Amino acid sequence: MVQKKGNQFVVNDKPFYVNGFNTYWLMVFAVDPSTRGKVSEVFQQAASVGLTVCRTWAFNDGQWRALQKSPSVYDEEVFKALDFVLSEARKYKIRLILSLSNNWEGYGGKAQYVKWGKEAGLNLTSDDDFFSHPTLRSYYKANVKTVLNRVNTFTNITYKEDPTIFAWELMNEPRCTSDPTGDKLQSWIQEMTVYVKSMDPKHLLEIGLEGFYGPSTPDKVKFNPNTYAQQVGTDFIRNHLALGVDFASVHIYADSWISQSITDAHLDFTKSWMQAHIEDSENYLGMPVVFGEFGVSSKDNGYNSSFRDTLISTVYKILLNSTKKGGSGAGSLLWQLFPDGADYMDDGYAIVLSKSPSTSNVIALQSTRLMMFNSMCAWNCRWSCHKKHPLDAFLFHDDL
Repeated sequence: MVQKKGNQFVVNDKPFYVNGFNTYWLMVFAVDPSTRGKVSEVFQQAASVGLTVCRTWAFNDGQWRALQKSPSVYDEEVFKALDFVLSEARKYKIRLILSLSNNWEGYGGKAQYVKWGKEAGLNLTSDDDFFSHPTLRSYYKANVKTVLNRVNTFTNITYKEDPTIFAWELMNEPRCTSDPTGDKLQSWIQEMTVYVKSMDPKHLLEIGLEGFYGPSTPDKVKFNPNTYAQQVGTDFIRNHLALGVDFASVHIYADSWISQSITDAHLDFTKSWMQAHIEDSENYLGMPVVFGEFGVSSKDNGYNSSFRDTLISTVYKILLNSTKKGGSGAGSLLWQLFPDGADYMDDGYAIVLSKSPSTSNVIALQSTRLMMFNSMCAWNCRWSCHKKHPLDAFLFHDDL
């Protein structure tokens, strides 16, 4: 199992810095024998450039190929597909961050839970009732319980015992705009982290937040990409202080938060956004931070692949600088990696490694640097060894 020591991840007491990626649709592709091979392809290609962690959806509620067809009613074929994703990841030595629900409507999301509640006769007025209504909370918890206790039909390992799982994520990008104070979402986070940890104390747990600063830290809201961000009911520091949260999650989308036209302002925002969260994770939270989604869309005005490479390199460089100091910058996950022949699913952010040699090189270089750092240094060296290590020049040379 991956564990946490202070503000770092460790495996067998050695540092584990993460270079990873998102491919959210693996379970749904694994249901159909004609697309199942794409799952293996993604893992194989990711492993070839040294990526070690993949974030993916372990939910699909009430939709096409739903895992959960209605509250606590499951499609065994879809569950077997998720089993397959886990067993394939294991083959390629890739660990998974499994997200358990969605703020957005893709794959069901909180809206589907509210729909189920209404069908059961509950008086619900907003999708945010997902966070507050006791019945909807119980639906969510019952689903979490089922997933955590699932026994994999390929490996015979119970999910909550499986070291292939890096961490659980409560929800993809939770927001609760109906309550800008943040109290409603905080209460939900606190209940669910304690619930997950009571059932599975072995795995790491994170929330899935985008990282917006909220009312508890008025001096920090200046780092937000816009003023709307502080009104969506999330609160980076307060949320992550909830009991049971092991590491912080932050997303980086300058192109959807600041402007859809590519400018250097995107890079400036990325730097200040990351730096603020790394420092806060060190100083206030005492935990690692993972930049769980970042990327740039080919649909943006002024997009070209060299800007994408520059953006990725910028993120990687900031993380390396944190690594060098033993700081909280613990890793990043690109949004998103695709195999060949899945273009029809592309939201603009897809990276197909075989078609992007320069991007592949940027990713592989970061993987190599982190891998050397991970293997170079047993935990008890207390970070002094890298100062006199010959790999220093390669690891931190400023040529990204």
